Amino acid sequence: MEIKRTHLAAEITPKIEGSEVVLLGWLHEKRDLGGLRFLLLRDRSGLVQVVANKKTAQPDLWEALSSIKRESVLALGGVVKSSPQAPRGVEVRVKWVKPLISSEDPPIDIVGKTQADLDTRLDYRIIDLRRSEPQAIFKLQNTITSAIRSFLYDNGFIEVFTPKIISTATEGGASLFSVFYYDRLAYLSQSPQLYKEALTSAFERVFEIGPAFRAEESDTLRHLSEITMVDVEGAFMDYNDVMGLLDGLIKKIIMNVNQNNADELKALGRDKFTINFPLPRITYDQVTSILDEKGISYEKEGDLGTVELKALSEELKGFYFITDWPTKARPFYAMPIKGKEDRCESFDLMYGWIELASGATRINDESILRTRMTSQGLNPDAFKTHLKWFKYGMPPHAGFGLGLARLLMAVSGKDNIREVVMFPRDKRRLEP
Repeated sequence: MEIKRTHLAAEITPKIEGSEVVLLGWLHEKRDLGGLRFLLLRDRSGLVQVVANKKTAQPDLWEALSSIKRESVLALGGVVKSSPQAPRGVEVRVKWVKPLISSEDPPIDIVGKTQADLDTRLDYRIIDLRRSEPQAIFKLQNTITSAIRSFLYDNGFIEVFTPKIISTATEGGASLFSVFYYDRLAYLSQSPQLYKEALTSAFERVFEIGPAFRAEESDTLRHLSEITMVDVEGAFMDYNDVMGLLDGLIKKIIMNVNQNNADELKALGRDKFTINFPLPRITYDQVTSILDEKGISYEKEGDLGTVELKALSEELKGFYFITDWPTKARPFYAMPIKGKEDRCESFDLMYGWIELASGATRINDESILRTRMTSQGLNPDAFKTHLKWFKYGMPPHAGFGLGLARLLMAVSGKDNIREVVMFPRDKRRLEP
């Protein structure tokens, strides 16, 4: 295009007062005060106030500013002037405007005076993403994923990409989406677990940030059918090592968010985070003792449900680990604790009552792995491709899977996972 931007909205500051600028963006809002017309122009950096005076503006400019609808795309030029009432104490006195593409009236309120219900906002998601709150959420997500990659690179991990069309369920069970793969049945991957374990025998330390698909029957505020997982696996590590790694990772994320996202935290009504490290650790048996004292019933040697975890979160706030889970309640690849085989070297990373991550030391002995599969009602022959790698020097290893959206819920303060996923997929929603 012929017109070139000279500045972003955030770059319009008192330091460049008197400069002529060219801006490109969307008409966010406009107000007509008789002899003055105020516009808010929005671009990827934020908002800037633009003003025209009827006494000094050319008639065609004055009319053009009157007819432009909100969310139209436009280019404009003007001079930067100080103004105590304007955002950042400065505004642009417009000299010319060129509409690039017009807009219909937006189906939802982008300015934020009224807020549509979540289903309506998701129906018009691209328009909804122009609002300040979703913008803040996904700028936080960008900081988080950048921090994750930086931290893992610095700790010797390489990023990998594993198949999402697979022949065998990762952990067994029925929560799979089946697909026709040419002339045979295949599945959408629940997890890169088996691949990342095998890859430790080639690269030692690997991670992946990618999609996972689960045919969730749970229709809750924290479950979706398509999620983004941060999967990490390291050779010559155990579950204490990877919990230490998660300590460092959460510390890096919070530090970067505090440094880089003050405006986004403010837009979401959040304060900067103050967290003590290392994160607290509590064993499964200690958890059940607390539940017993509270008179909360739970499945003996089983997983912990919402009621139990909410009761626990009355005692433990923020981030913490639950460790040493019952072996029978964990996947077949979790390593039993020596001398206490009914417990395994596994953990969940929690935020309040919501599970963010799950990890463990993995079994690296084929015979033990086959026994564990059989004890959980799985057929080892269904995992023959995975098991064959264990014949060729599989190192001791450990790792975790971290739900990106649930972590973003914790950071943003949102209690519905659909708010923090750009295009959520659940039992009822397949578009947009």
